Amino acid sequence: MCGFAGASWTDPQHAIDAATLDAMTAVLTHRGPDQSGTWFDANTALGHRRLSIIDLDSGRQPLANEDRSVQVVFNGEIYNYR
Repeated sequence: MCGFAGASWTDPQHAIDAATLDAMTAVLTHRGPDQSGTWFDANTALGHRRLSIIDLDSGRQPLANEDRSVQVVFNGEIYNYR
């Protein structure tokens, strides 16, 4: 199973930086040794460690919609996508 890390804040003084999120996801390497990904916006950070089972080339995460306004990290498959 893959590993996830994340943080959300309302006060910019409590924001985490890329190094902190990288450290958080590094702790999860045993959950997903094949790939890692991170994403930030003004008040949220998401990290992902991937265990590649299927779709080895195009399964990078976090996943985004077309205009990148929605980001998601998950363990599973998406069916009926366009």
